[in-house]
Amino acid sequence: MLTPSVLSPRSPGWPHRRARRAALRLVLGSVGLTMVGPIGLAEGSAAGSSPAAAPLPAHWVPYRHLPGVVDIAGPRWDGSFSVAAAGRLFLLDRSGVVRPFARGRSGYSTARGPEPYITVAGGGANPESGCRFRSDTTFAIEPSQSPGVIAVDGHGRAHRFADLPSGARPNGISFDSVGRFGHRLLVSSAHQGGTTLFALDCRGTLSTITADAPVIEGGMVVAPASFGSFGGDLIAPDEGSGRIFAITPSGRTTLVVRSRLPSGPDIGVESAGFVPMPFGRRGMAFLADRFSRGNAHPGTDNLLRLPGSELVKAGVRPGDLLVAGEGGAQTIFVRCSNTCTERHIGDGPAVAHAEGHIAFTTG
Repeated sequence: MLTPSVLSPRSPGWPHRRARRAALRLVLGSVGLTMVGPIGLAEGSAAGSSPAAAPLPAHWVPYRHLPGVVDIAGPRWDGSFSVAAAGRLFLLDRSGVVRPFARGRSGYSTARGPEPYITVAGGGANPESGCRFRSDTTFAIEPSQSPGVIAVDGHGRAHRFADLPSGARPNGISFDSVGRFGHRLLVSSAHQGGTTLFALDCRGTLSTITADAPVIEGGMVVAPASFGSFGGDLIAPDEGSGRIFAITPSGRTTLVVRSRLPSGPDIGVESAGFVPMPFGRRGMAFLADRFSRGNAHPGTDNLLRLPGSELVKAGVRPGDLLVAGEGGAQTIFVRCSNTCTERHIGDGPAVAHAEGHIAFTTG
């Protein structure tokens, strides 16, 4: 093996300049160094190694501690958000204050263990039923032995809105604010190897969109009309495979993208939300980070936030889809026009256990 003492650039008979540089690279590589300039050296890099990846531009950080937090939905007309935590509902107002909501005899409560995901409905009449959902109504899935959907009006009064078929295992909910599903609630229910997707109109009438959807769960959301050929479809992630699907009103399922984030139970893509119009540097994204004892990503029982300035810096714009992985809240954005692309732009605390939807303020 050649050493620097044997091939010194000051030695008599040293070759011409190009040969000298090639020989010097060979020498430096043999001792674990890399030439980074005409005379500069970098320690600790083997010859031919690739440079370190650039740091991600966006980072989820703890915002408000809330034990048992599992989902966030909204905003409501006053800019506040509904938050599901520990079997109860809370409101997060525009100033960042969290306060209890829907308490008392007519209030809302459910078991602490399951994942009672929520959505906020309102606007848009259903042409068949001739009615519309009341603004600021929060709907929560009831994943119990009596599966159903609970409605909580803007004043905090709760009632059972609809029953789901016996044996249903609801695991996702969204409201069709775009209208291709008739401005109805959409509820997913797991079955062996797949998912049934139900729709509920404003009178609580239940219908089945499809019983043959692939496995999906968590923060599913209806795409805006601007989302390429998937505008108005239901967008739903599958944490197990890393795939993100679109389901049409007729029940047809299409692959949108396959995320390159880590996949698997309690790891892969889980939470989704569309960046609203308008959105800028003063906006904010929110995500639930639920404590899950014994999990590889145990969570912190915090609402996480991601500043709009970081999303803008990452190239995110209104109409893009943000998706976070359950383990560590690693985050991509998806943009669809003629084709769809995805890019990893952010992450959260390594211990984060992301759940539910991604919600936004516009700034």
